[in-house]
Amino acid sequence: MTLTVAPGSIVEVRDEEWLVTSVNTTASGAQLLHVQGLSELVRGTSATFYESLDTIKALNPTDATLRADDSPGYRRAKLWLEATVRKTPLPVADQTLSVSTQALADQLPYQRSAVEKALNPDLLRPRILLADAVGLGKTLEIGMILSELVRRGRGERILIVCPRHVLEQMQHEMWTRFALPFVRLDSVGVQRVKQLLPATRNPFTYFKRVIISMDTLKQDRFVRDLRRHRWDAVVIDESHNVTNAETQNNRLARELAATTDALILASATPHNGKPESFAELVRLLEPTAVTPSGELIEPEVRRLVIRRHRHSDEVARIVGAQWAERAEPNNVLIDASAAEDAVATELDETWLYPSATAEERPSRRPQAASSGTGTSVSKPPTPVRLFPWTLAKAYLSSPAALRDTIANRLKQTTDEREIEALERLGALNDKSFNSSAKYARLLDLLNEIDVKKSNRAVVFAERVATLHWLQAKLCKDLKLKPENVEILHGGLPDDKQQEIVESFKQSNSPIRVLVTGDVASEGVNLHRQCHELIHFDIPWSLIRIEQRNGRIDRYGQTQSPRITTLLLKPTSERFSGDLRVLTRLMEKEAEAHKALGDAASLMGAYSVKAEEDAILKVLAGQRKLDDVVRTPAQVAEVDVIGNFFAGLAKLQAEPAKPLPAPAKPTYPDLDFLRDALYEVFGTPEAPVAANGVQWREDARHGTVEFVPPADLRQRLEVLPQSYLRDRKVTETLKLATTLQRGKDLLSSALTDESDSSWPEAHYLSPLHPVLEWAADRSLASLGRNEIFAVCGQVDYPTFVVLGTLTNLRGQVVAASWIAIECSGSNAYPTTYASPSELLDHHPIDQHNPGPIENLTDYQALVPLAVSAAERDLELVFGAAEHSAKERVASWQHRAADWQESAEQLAQRETIRTRRSGVRDEAELIADMAPDRRLVRPLLLIVPSR
Repeated sequence: MTLTVAPGSIVEVRDEEWLVTSVNTTASGAQLLHVQGLSELVRGTSATFYESLDTIKALNPTDATLRADDSPGYRRAKLWLEATVRKTPLPVADQTLSVSTQALADQLPYQRSAVEKALNPDLLRPRILLADAVGLGKTLEIGMILSELVRRGRGERILIVCPRHVLEQMQHEMWTRFALPFVRLDSVGVQRVKQLLPATRNPFTYFKRVIISMDTLKQDRFVRDLRRHRWDAVVIDESHNVTNAETQNNRLARELAATTDALILASATPHNGKPESFAELVRLLEPTAVTPSGELIEPEVRRLVIRRHRHSDEVARIVGAQWAERAEPNNVLIDASAAEDAVATELDETWLYPSATAEERPSRRPQAASSGTGTSVSKPPTPVRLFPWTLAKAYLSSPAALRDTIANRLKQTTDEREIEALERLGALNDKSFNSSAKYARLLDLLNEIDVKKSNRAVVFAERVATLHWLQAKLCKDLKLKPENVEILHGGLPDDKQQEIVESFKQSNSPIRVLVTGDVASEGVNLHRQCHELIHFDIPWSLIRIEQRNGRIDRYGQTQSPRITTLLLKPTSERFSGDLRVLTRLMEKEAEAHKALGDAASLMGAYSVKAEEDAILKVLAGQRKLDDVVRTPAQVAEVDVIGNFFAGLAKLQAEPAKPLPAPAKPTYPDLDFLRDALYEVFGTPEAPVAANGVQWREDARHGTVEFVPPADLRQRLEVLPQSYLRDRKVTETLKLATTLQRGKDLLSSALTDESDSSWPEAHYLSPLHPVLEWAADRSLASLGRNEIFAVCGQVDYPTFVVLGTLTNLRGQVVAASWIAIECSGSNAYPTTYASPSELLDHHPIDQHNPGPIENLTDYQALVPLAVSAAERDLELVFGAAEHSAKERVASWQHRAADWQESAEQLAQRETIRTRRSGVRDEAELIADMAPDRRLVRPLLLIVPSR
């Protein structure tokens, strides 16, 4: 006989009672149950049971025994019912935003519409590419989506893959705003794994929610463990780094995509100009959204991708003062010093535009016009030699960068003429170290900004040598300590990178100037304490410029961000022409920011490398700038078919539909926690006992605190280790009980004189682990297969019944709250949208008058109520079952068409791989079909005396 259980069921295994938290189906069709202990011996214990290995007894609802609740105000029954509500997942197709709207984040409609798109039931599995432009808050959208998945029972095991330097930032956002604890496997976390677990133990089974970088994930141990694990949800941040099918990044992404239910990809630049690369991202989300030969199926892609920018109608009318408009660009032209000018002339005449014969110094380009925009030629241009432009780029960065480049080249070359030229250039460059006009202007600018007292600044430069040179000189000339001028680059250990980023967010941070490379141009939030950004050198890419600017120009920036670019102007006419090209690049980024909110579409390459190559050809005179970089007006004329990605933003510019409001809570979070503590510990305000708990509530300031009991302390160990350490959580757990208080404390941790970025009291949101603990303790108040009986304002004995329809994966497809009124031998069911609505119509008494008389007389009504509920569910669940099966059948039909098209191309290795991916997907989709119904009587309400 097939075991019939669903999340929320109570089962008996090994003579103990367990609450089923999630259900999976094994390859053989048997069920794998994830459970939480309820009876005394196993209370607080998590376990996993295989139907094929253990004797699992699902308690028969018709055999349930009535038990009168003798607690004050029927507190015990109310807690038990509320715990059941909280432990029962929402239906997978429910688009109601139930918990994400109660998180500690501004509720922006454009972010909610992204969550709605991810929860679209037509997708069967939550799959989305968050391609919003820089600054819109993709991390918050990720947290909102994950919160809703957790509430639907689809987020027990979650993996987030993101760049090394934002691991802590991501962990911080997930916990402080959404109460989702993740273990951070950076270098310190990996050492913790080695200490805690034997080499044979899979860390992904021990830690259920993990944040890790792709670099760490590629380590042999994690690759091996990854292949033996399935996820409920996977997030890949900066997902443009996994589009190349020949890389290990892509192979890992494909493995993750094939072993997870939900997949969230995030990238502000997900298109590199190559259709096959964008198709690879789409294929990760949904293999059948790309034809076997590689063409995008546009309607399917539109369901999978969301793209907005700062000036999209949906965004612009909402952000208001929380995203101050960028100040006009501050492009500062600086006359080169005599020493810098000599270096520029040498670069011009010897390396970039040599006048010698081809035998002596081969020309690399036709003569350029002085504007730097190039001239037409009658024959194909000579390929651009890269190294001269590498020297030029180093020169435009700093004397230190040029010295470093020259030294590296001297180690590699054996050509005597090149060695001679390099040494001559190096000698000239050495004279410019103490007479850098650009550095002098930077120093003046930082003094104007008053970085020593009132403001901070972020200084971007490409070369590591430039970063170290700037730090040393700025410390000396500004009379600052090294801790006041911090450098950040990719060569630093991951924990050091995270430490710098987190420190810069706090108002009491010693960092006054952050000198950083482009490692900080992706994903890092630097806007909380800073609105001044300086480009010490200019990237040859609009995407990189936009990414840099987005560190301070983003939602939450309340002061107008000012972007300053320092442009060195030598007297060399040709070199000055090249600099005018770079100046125009900065201007075009500003134009695109205002008109489009997206600079990448101007060049249409959607790749930093491709843009740099194109700009190099402009500088080398082989292309004109206006041919390479379009105007916003030209981009706006591109049709959707001709440029799908540019058109996508236009297609999604319509206002989002209003979303359904969440159901009214039956039991507010604070009341539930307080009453659960009273029920378990009697008088939690009493002096702290050996097992902990002394409840102190400050209603005026919206906080509570108590000493967590031993079983709660054990659960808290999954919280971020730095949070546990900084806030001494296991000694005293402090909670903010109002949304505003939670926001104030989080803001204070970043803006006041705080010694930690973790808030002093964590916001008590619906997913908080302490509420999960309270729910588990409340569920343990009933014996095996018992139902509480209470008095209430009803005319007839009324059962509160929960009916669920689940699929083969144990996910709830539909849920129904039913009141069964029993009159004589008849039972009359009424279905309600939520438990709160049901109790509004059948309220429980506020006071417990004492034992219910003749309780045994009601026992015969239990099977009557169960039978009535089962009959009612035939009608209620019929439509839900038909709709779910239709969606599965639609996908299977599309997959069959795809497979038929692939037959003709099956001899190609790539097609065989893609067909395998579709087959794997088909197996997972088949498990989404509705399969089982379950009826559970939860409560009996008898008429008050």
